[in-house]
Amino acid sequence: YKPIGLTTDGNNLYVADTYNHTIRKIEISTGVVTTLAGTAESPGSMDGTGTSVKFKNPEGITTDGTNLYVAGSNHTIRKIVISSGVVTTLAGTVGSPGSTDGTGTSAKFYYPTGLTTDGANLYVAGYSMHTIRKVVISSGVVTTVAGTAGSYGTTDGTGTVAKFYLPIGTAIDGNNLYVVDRY
Repeated sequence: YKPIGLTTDGNNLYVADTYNHTIRKIEISTGVVTTLAGTAESPGSMDGTGTSVKFKNPEGITTDGTNLYVAGSNHTIRKIVISSGVVTTLAGTVGSPGSTDGTGTSAKFYYPTGLTTDGANLYVAGYSMHTIRKVVISSGVVTTVAGTAGSYGTTDGTGTVAKFYLPIGTAIDGNNLYVVDRY
């Protein structure tokens, strides 16, 4: 129901099924669709395994081949171990929006959307705060890479000099990070 995010490991597609509050898996060779995590039409935020997990409007999704990383309107970045369906919160605090840099649940996000990874880090489009954030996968350390929280615009520049207006998508080619703004 209104799927937004999509990523692949080469054999499967993984879909952020946004309004169903689930993460779905599609086997590319057969087209078989299964629910990897979450329960349809049951929003919330709870870590766990498989259908006992709760998501609220997941949108951004990326993979490093072993894990999936999911961003959504519950203000968190979640990790799913693909082989087991175990879901944990990597960074952010449910129900506590903001743009605080920090580690794990001491970091704050406000409606994170697009995600990409270079294998060691996640890059997150901070939609409502107009920022690009970096999450170190191994430690959960979150820092702001570009933009200034709450200050929008279309200015080119480095770090906090750069301005974004509702960034929604990210991609990386190994050397460069690309960002799509809503406006």
